[in-house]
Amino acid sequence: MSEEYRHIEGKYVRLTGYPCSWTFYHHLRQEILQEFSFHDHVKEEANRYLAGLRGQRRNVTYVGVHVRRGDYVRVMPQVWKGVVADKAYLEKAMGYFRAKYQEPVFVVTSNGMEWCQENIDASRGDVYFSGDGKESSLGRDFAFLAHCNHTIMTIGTFGIWAGYLAEGETIYLANYTLPDSRFLRVFKPLAAFLPEWFGVDADLSTLLNGTQRQKRPRLQAPNRTRRDRRPAISEGKGRWRVQGVLEQGEVKTTWLPSANFLPGFLRRGHLVPRLNC
Repeated sequence: MSEEYRHIEGKYVRLTGYPCSWTFYHHLRQEILQEFSFHDHVKEEANRYLAGLRGQRRNVTYVGVHVRRGDYVRVMPQVWKGVVADKAYLEKAMGYFRAKYQEPVFVVTSNGMEWCQENIDASRGDVYFSGDGKESSLGRDFAFLAHCNHTIMTIGTFGIWAGYLAEGETIYLANYTLPDSRFLRVFKPLAAFLPEWFGVDADLSTLLNGTQRQKRPRLQAPNRTRRDRRPAISEGKGRWRVQGVLEQGEVKTTWLPSANFLPGFLRRGHLVPRLNC
């Protein structure tokens, strides 16, 4: 925290923007987990619901899935030059847990359940839609997510806090806006997502129409390189990023050197220095 903000005078202080950076509170995580606990009747309902999904499975692993849609379906592309999670992202994220755990069970919550039922493959018998496929209450959905072992989130603070309280592995949608989006002025991904979480890059091809290509010609140049100055995992050094547009209009981003020990579609979150508040 900057010294100028360390001692704020005045009786009332109003915080604006998106104050969800773990750099402010992560050193108090155990206290947060104790304070933000659920009432007993909420815990009992969540555990009873999850136990009912176990069936004949012996080594079940619960994965909470939060799909943020609603107004974001319109706001992200029209206001923030961004996208929401698509079918391919969810398939990749769920595929990671299916490959790693013997008997995963996915609990899907969303404010767009109809879209989820149409785009999430439940034919394997390991996907369950909260509220029997109808939008449930926010508190009920949040309790289900927080009581799962791991988390798949898309965008939004609802998913961030669900993953934070669940304490397991969390996969999030990364780089879901164009580089010049005003959204990045108020939301800092490096400070929002924990370093141990995994990010899967969003598909921005739907944003690359003719007008946007004219405004940002560098996205059309194949194999254009630039130095990425954000903190990285290996020894705190930056990495080279190679970015270009394929013939189909899809943005292709390659990170060198990449974290080769991870599945090809996953990218570990960047390290951010902890702030002593």
